[in-house]
Amino acid sequence: MLGLLLIGALAPVSVFGPIDAVSGGAVALVYIVACIAMGFTAASYAQMARVVPKAGSVFAYASTGIGPRTGFIAGWMVLLDYILVPGLCYVVTGLAMNSFIPSIPVWVFTVAALVITTGLNLVGAKVASQAGAAVIVAEAVILLVIVVGAIHFLGTEGATRETLSPLTGVGGGFDVMSVLHGVSIAVLSFLGFDAITAFAEENAGTPSVVSKATLTCLVIVGVAFVAQTYLGALINPVTPGQLTADAALQGATYYSAVQASISSWVATALGVVKAVGAAFAAMVAMAAGSRLIYGMSADRRLPRALAVISARTHTPVNATLLSAAITVAIALPASLFADGLSVLASLVNIGALSAFVLLHISVFAYFRREGTFRLVPHLLVPLAGGLVTAAILASSSRYAQLIGLGWLLVGIVVLAVQGLRRVAAAPVGEA
Repeated sequence: MLGLLLIGALAPVSVFGPIDAVSGGAVALVYIVACIAMGFTAASYAQMARVVPKAGSVFAYASTGIGPRTGFIAGWMVLLDYILVPGLCYVVTGLAMNSFIPSIPVWVFTVAALVITTGLNLVGAKVASQAGAAVIVAEAVILLVIVVGAIHFLGTEGATRETLSPLTGVGGGFDVMSVLHGVSIAVLSFLGFDAITAFAEENAGTPSVVSKATLTCLVIVGVAFVAQTYLGALINPVTPGQLTADAALQGATYYSAVQASISSWVATALGVVKAVGAAFAAMVAMAAGSRLIYGMSADRRLPRALAVISARTHTPVNATLLSAAITVAIALPASLFADGLSVLASLVNIGALSAFVLLHISVFAYFRREGTFRLVPHLLVPLAGGLVTAAILASSSRYAQLIGLGWLLVGIVVLAVQGLRRVAAAPVGEA
């Protein structure tokens, strides 16, 4: 439930236009390739979740598989995403709600959503999941309405494009590099399934449940993404060429297609559900970030005060409050500036993709050391996942790469300072 909330069943709606433009209309093919690509990373997460059932996610996995210093760097890099993603999602909610009620400023909706969902996080993961279930049901209902409406439109009016064009491109207007460029955008829709592993210590079942949930979540959203993009392409009255020529049309492409081909009220409902869904996605991202902070704190890589667990709700209360404070510091200024959303969007996911590379290395290192090494799951899958992730990193914006490099250098400095303190505190013989 938490994984589906963070990813969002309607995630492609926001990036449908840009992907349709760069891929020459092969938007469904792009999502099929992206789903396979992310499948490699999900498989590596599943392998480590079975043997390291600890909070901290990739921090715990890299620490166990490679070593504590590498684990810190992996946790540090993915922490960048957990810092930025909640702020981005809350600003999306604020902007969406402001479009419906312009008299209320964006920042008011942004802060209100943050306060409400932070309260749910403090109550506990179970309650947060139950509250989020209503959002997932709403997303599923609106998706079903769109699918039925699109099929009805195709049956009565006919497709605006060739039936196979979402898989082959419009008039052969794509090539392999165009599809890969689209994948570099589409793969961001999937990021969030990894947050499931952050709740490993709150899992009531065996460690394998976390592995199964991670893979199941990816399959569910993969099917939903391909279905909505395939049908969306067939009912879209705007061609990929027009989207390329006028980038201003790209952001609202899916909404416009739904409004023109199905109905205006469905398009409005889609916007409302997306707004509420973004707030709950932020809630899960912030909760996952607090578990990462807790895991690093419990391992003495961050201040021990952040490892305090509430006796009543069993949540890392101090880590959650710190995550909320950081999110306010990011989301509030971004909600006050016109380009705040675009700036945050350009930075999101660079940290997670960097950590994914270390995750794949951890799988190989751990199982080789433990003597339970198998060729396909412990070498070929991580190798493929690492290469794909590295390729996506290389295609990221230069600004995002520089921010990621800067964050990495800060992490290395923090790690070095910790090492010097431990040496200074150790007995002479030990040092």
